[in-house]
Amino acid sequence: MQHSNDFLKLSERIADAVQEAIKGLVGTRDAGRVLYTGADGTPTKLIDDVSEKAIFKLLKKENSSYRVISEEAGEQVIGKAPCHTLIIDPIDGTYNACYGIPFYSISLAFAVNDVNDIRFGYVRDLATGDTFYAEAGKGAYLNGVRIKASDNRNISGFCMSIYGHRNNIEGAAILSRSVRRSRALGSVALELCYVAAGKIDAFADVRGTMRMTDIAAGKLIIEEAGGIVTSGCGESLKLEDKVIMSRVSVIASNGNAHASILKLSAGILHEDQ
Repeated sequence: MQHSNDFLKLSERIADAVQEAIKGLVGTRDAGRVLYTGADGTPTKLIDDVSEKAIFKLLKKENSSYRVISEEAGEQVIGKAPCHTLIIDPIDGTYNACYGIPFYSISLAFAVNDVNDIRFGYVRDLATGDTFYAEAGKGAYLNGVRIKASDNRNISGFCMSIYGHRNNIEGAAILSRSVRRSRALGSVALELCYVAAGKIDAFADVRGTMRMTDIAAGKLIIEEAGGIVTSGCGESLKLEDKVIMSRVSVIASNGNAHASILKLSAGILHEDQ
């Protein structure tokens, strides 16, 4: 059984390899060239492919044994008889990376037994180098310093990341009108970590488009920072053990107004509704 320090060291090596591999692509026209349709059913761009290949190259070079689930390549087994599953999003925030907008990341989650038994989560901001990570039962950290979700309780004063364009315009609009500030920064993994660090108070994706690879690491990091992550219906978020999973809406918060956010996202404006 590997220890959290082993997971952290491996995550750092993976993130370093990805940063090196994509540094000449970020902000270039070629970065967004579509190569093929990935295992998750969405277009894989050149920068996604380069990032993922850098990860697999490193894992194979180190003779690591992992069952890997990735947005682009789907499920692959590296080595023999792996006892851990590594869930990766090689580039979260591909659009930002392609256009040189400095908010994109790599997301890694290490699980044992099944994908809902996540022991370690890691997200690095590939533009700034800021690194978020958490070990199950041992807290969440930003650049080695322990973090916690905000203490804000009044939703009217919240700063919140909100996604809902096209798919659920009404739910997104109601949430936006109910908080002080709304944002949509373009990298879900990083925005979940911002909730964990108290930089924003909550996150809502009411489009019903979230996948395991988007949220696996960020979910653990938020929970270890004292926050809450649920489905859009308020149910415990169970990750499916496959790339093409049922897409869901996700609500994440500091925990102090979670029930209110759920009601607002469902279009309930008054407590008696």
